Amino acid sequence: MKISASILAAKLSHLAVDLPKYDPTSIDFIHMDVMDGNFVPQISFGEAFTKEVKSLTNIPLDVHLMVRRPEDHVPKYFEFKPYCITFHIETTHFSVRLAEEIRKSGAKVGISLNPQTPVESISHLLPYLDLVLLMTVDPGFYGQSFVASGIDKIKRMRELTAKHGILLEVDGGVNESNIKTLSDLGVDLCVVGSGLYKTGDPNTQGKKLKQLAGA
Repeated sequence: MKISASILAAKLSHLAVDLPKYDPTSIDFIHMDVMDGNFVPQISFGEAFTKEVKSLTNIPLDVHLMVRRPEDHVPKYFEFKPYCITFHIETTHFSVRLAEEIRKSGAKVGISLNPQTPVESISHLLPYLDLVLLMTVDPGFYGQSFVASGIDKIKRMRELTAKHGILLEVDGGVNESNIKTLSDLGVDLCVVGSGLYKTGDPNTQGKKLKQLAGA
């Protein structure tokens, strides 16, 4: 199990001090939730803030674009050499072209599905993907609980993607009580917000979550 730390749950005013202290054995990726106030109600940050985060840590970035017309935004993140750039299937009619552009940049290609979006909606895109990010909460609302239908959807997505070698990532409501279940279901990465930062010590909490997952 890999842990992707959701920066939105951190104390943003403390990042200049805290980020350089993140232990890569506890936190594998820094999850950047880019929100445009259009696809989701909230506005978070964009490429300028992402650049600042990149300058403070060597931990790879996991860029999640919750934006309309991601084709207009994706190229802005290439310079940061992220581990992955993920866009939403609900936001574009140019998924194949966008996936090819991301892969050409050297980043892994991720596609995300909202809770109500059927697993089968990405079946035609599987050859172009490296990662699928399942939202187990409605995107854009921090601190929600894991949706009840999430487990069944994870099972179906794992069946769909397994033979393609596609990584499975889950975002929303991940904590100590469910991370072992997610690991047993074949989830490879978990985005963790309050479940990582609630103790004030993300390094120790990250190790604990990995131990619980059996990582």
